[in-house]
Amino acid sequence: MVLAELGTSISRALQQMSNATIIDEKVLNECLNEITRALLQSDVQFKLVRDMQTNIKKIVNLDDLAAGHNKRKIIQQAIFNELCKMLDPGKPSFTPKKAKPSVVMFVGLQGSGKTTTCTKYAYYHQKKGWRPSLVCADTFRAGAFDQLKQNATKAKIPFYGSYTESDPVKIAVEGVERFKKENCDLIIVDTSGRHKQEAALFEEMRQVAEATKPDLVIFVMDSSIGQAAFDQAQAFKQSVSVGAVIVTKMDGHAKGGGALSAVAATKSPVIFIGTGEHMDEFEVFDVKPFVSRLLGMGDWSGFMDKIQEVVPMDQQPELLQKLSEGNFTLRIMYEQFQNIMKMGPISQVFSMLPGFSAELMPKGREKESSAKIKRYMTMMDSMTNEELDNTNPKLMNESRMMRIARGCGRQLTEVMEMMEEYKRLAKIWSKMKGLKIPKKGDMSALSRNMNAQNMSKVLPPQMLKQIGGMGGLQNLMKQMGSTKDMMGMFGGGDK
Repeated sequence: MVLAELGTSISRALQQMSNATIIDEKVLNECLNEITRALLQSDVQFKLVRDMQTNIKKIVNLDDLAAGHNKRKIIQQAIFNELCKMLDPGKPSFTPKKAKPSVVMFVGLQGSGKTTTCTKYAYYHQKKGWRPSLVCADTFRAGAFDQLKQNATKAKIPFYGSYTESDPVKIAVEGVERFKKENCDLIIVDTSGRHKQEAALFEEMRQVAEATKPDLVIFVMDSSIGQAAFDQAQAFKQSVSVGAVIVTKMDGHAKGGGALSAVAATKSPVIFIGTGEHMDEFEVFDVKPFVSRLLGMGDWSGFMDKIQEVVPMDQQPELLQKLSEGNFTLRIMYEQFQNIMKMGPISQVFSMLPGFSAELMPKGREKESSAKIKRYMTMMDSMTNEELDNTNPKLMNESRMMRIARGCGRQLTEVMEMMEEYKRLAKIWSKMKGLKIPKKGDMSALSRNMNAQNMSKVLPPQMLKQIGGMGGLQNLMKQMGSTKDMMGMFGGGDK
């Protein structure tokens, strides 16, 4: 998970507060001091942290709260809201529309990962049904066109550039005109970067912007600069009309929180964050789901969106029917493992589940977890149809497991370990028995229809305890006004 250390520190502070017998001024101050320390270590500006602490103390006046109030819940809600406020610039960015050509221009300093981000942005939209294309107007850096060409070819995205033409404005105009004729609805222009903020860079950006008339200018920024992001974002905004920001390399630096909060202070919306080198390590940045995942509350609707991406629409009613019946077979486990592998980085998927904090997926363990899933799938490949479709665990006796172990070339202990994992998942799956299935049988409707009873089954015990048990969950849903708002609290507000 992005900003894993920050998320772990804040979650730990909230957990310690939840474990306290009485919530008094001392416990509240200890919790806020721990969160303040974690934010400052993540290079968040001191003034923003101080304001957040002051606002929380104003909202949570322990002397004014009646005895019946759930103080833990009120404090957690205040922390959630203040962190959202810190990262939310309060204005949306331009959203491209399908079947209508939109020109998006990328700007940034050299080394910020701009060219790679261009391809990731194109690839993300390609998966959502757009027809993207890439134009390389970076004539300054040697190898820029080769890099874009290689990335675009791998992602099967059309591209345009030149080895001989040195005028970036001419290349940009020619590329945009060509792809408009080819009916591409998302034309991405990659521009030159420099090692420092030079006047020549800004002049070139202005010329390319005037010639191509982009619908959106995206500023790509390296998260390692932390608070300095404020000055950079402001400088670029004064030169070209930056409409959105993408923060890269969020997986490798502790200063990511500082970069995100600094950009928000410039009133520029962050629309994506880069979380690794691979094409799918690219996340939509939505403040509520991000903060919710940071606090270990998950992002239920984001998780459902991920499932929708990998489970074809015609298979969704069948999957939901199996869920409501509560019968979990090894074949279902195999199919769900296949879906998880398609969803992208496992830590990213797990962080969307309520109660799964960064501590449950330590850094460096992701490859190990992927390998374990692949190993389990190999074992299941050695099973008969009867074994895969069986719901009685007693059928899988030792002689059958020894045969499976020989068939897949693994140890008997590993097959037994897999069966224990199956029993654990079957127990969770059985809790969803009797779930009310939406008429159309689609995942998004299910996420909207989750009531307190269903939500309590999905939430891990420690998370339910943090909220204040079943009563606390019901009160919170009443307070929020609707299930949809409740999903927002858990990170699933309107996308």
